[in-house]
Amino acid sequence: MHATPAGATVRSRVRIPLRFADGYAVTAEAVTFHGLADGAEHVALVLGDPTGSDTPLVRLHSECLTGDVFGSARCDCGPQLREAVQRIDAAGGILLYLRQEGRGIGLYNKLDAYALQDTGLDTYEANTALGLPEDARDYTAAAQMLTALGVRKLDLLSNNPDKARQLDDLGILVRTTVPTGVFATGSSVRYLQAKAQHTGHTIELACVAG
Repeated sequence: MHATPAGATVRSRVRIPLRFADGYAVTAEAVTFHGLADGAEHVALVLGDPTGSDTPLVRLHSECLTGDVFGSARCDCGPQLREAVQRIDAAGGILLYLRQEGRGIGLYNKLDAYALQDTGLDTYEANTALGLPEDARDYTAAAQMLTALGVRKLDLLSNNPDKARQLDDLGILVRTTVPTGVFATGSSVRYLQAKAQHTGHTIELACVAG
């Protein structure tokens, strides 16, 4: 186990209303930070009452402009974000919105990978064809954010085993992993299957076969 890098502190806290396309609305406390290891402007959204338990529900959600903002059906990011906000608000916890577009390769590279996917490659093969990592995400800053918020133990809302592994290595205890829903469309089935097959995401493929 590695020690969490020191130095991250809370910069500001502000309450902001959130509203989704289906009408669901909630208020979150947005928290920003000084001293994050990668220098990116990640933000924590504190939802519900995380003080009600010593093990809050937490999601590490990587930014996805196409899915989160524009509603692209090529991935499940937008529906996962919507689900996570409601579930975390009900349970009390934190959503870390991490500036890691395209699994860490950036927006332009992600769109280049989309073009290759249109020729038949899956999402991971497309990254590799571009000379990029299948998944370039590092969760050091996420561990720093959690530590600055006083969270050293959590329940992780995720289908991605790498998130739990990295947090454990960084000194954040993941008590249990709580799977997200499966949000399949005709455009995203291959994407979901690739996540399950390449990186061991806990996605029930029978749910996305139809």
